[in-house]
Amino acid sequence: MAEANESRHDRSRTSSGLSERDEAVLAFERQWWVHAGAKEQAIRAEFGLSAARYYQVLGALIDSPLALAHDPMLVKRLQRLRDTRTAARRRRSLGTTDDTN
Repeated sequence: MAEANESRHDRSRTSSGLSERDEAVLAFERQWWVHAGAKEQAIRAEFGLSAARYYQVLGALIDSPLALAHDPMLVKRLQRLRDTRTAARRRRSLGTTDDTN
């Protein structure tokens, strides 16, 4: 059922060129979440997606020029957060703790 819901949102495009779901994801990301568990429950309730699938969708979305044009401050903030987390994972996997890399 989530897949049918997901594809229905993918087909409907808004004036920004983004799908309705993509705009909804960006609006959802504008909210600040205090507890990670609360956000994951809200993702399931709002989008009918698992947290893993939602973050796959979000990752692709923040690389989209349409998303950047739609909400540049939010998309750049999300890109910075992703880049910071990726760098931290890379440092951990290499066994370094130096924050200068």
